Amino acid sequence: MTQYVVHRNGRPAEDLAPLAFAGYAHFTALQVRGHQIRGLDLHLDRLRTASLELYGNALPDDLVREHLRTAVEAGPEDVSLTATVFSPKGEFTAASAKLELLVRTGPPSTGPAGPLALTTFEHERFLPAFKHVGEPAKTYALRQAIAAGYDDAAFVDRRGRLSEATIWNLAFWDGTQVVWPDAEILTGITMAIVRRQLKVPQRTAEITPGNLSGFTGAVVMNSWTPGIAVRRIGSAEFADESEFLDVLHQAYEAEPLIGL
Repeated sequence: MTQYVVHRNGRPAEDLAPLAFAGYAHFTALQVRGHQIRGLDLHLDRLRTASLELYGNALPDDLVREHLRTAVEAGPEDVSLTATVFSPKGEFTAASAKLELLVRTGPPSTGPAGPLALTTFEHERFLPAFKHVGEPAKTYALRQAIAAGYDDAAFVDRRGRLSEATIWNLAFWDGTQVVWPDAEILTGITMAIVRRQLKVPQRTAEITPGNLSGFTGAVVMNSWTPGIAVRRIGSAEFADESEFLDVLHQAYEAEPLIGL
């Protein structure tokens, strides 16, 4: 059974021409384990909310769930999955059209091993609250970071605050609490799962490169994993904080896997 499945509106995709230059679309990404996922309600809400903002209408949740289930059942038990909502009218038009859903699966992933070293870039994503396509700045920042000897890049906004990383949310540990950056960010699904399952105190705070010395640990997280250790951001170094990783992974694993 192939690990790669590409479905358009619940059927094997044959015509992908409308997506060839589709820079106006949005998506969600997740890991499937045993044909089950975590945070289904969060993924459905993300797709619905973004569709209403970008297009003024949204696919019914039941239909989205049906298309996800069809793609998941067509592949092995464990896969990575991306679901992209788009309009066949493409971009550079205000014409309305029935929205479509492209579901793509591939091999499962848990992300890099870490710990990672991050450089910083001054950058603010357009419409940061939505997971949309067409963001070459993220790949450019990653490539520049690697060329400079780092593993990836973290973003600093115009007010000097750390916000997020290229394809990651950031989280910090002060020894007793999880601290989330107070900035305009995309609240990742993994981040939302962790936040509602944490058994330790958590707070948000403005975090800058200049106040990183107040934290003993830092991580990145995304749909691959609830936490990969960060050993350095710029010149600020963090201790090997295994307790922090344990806290995050335990919170994530407390979220039940559910079938589609």
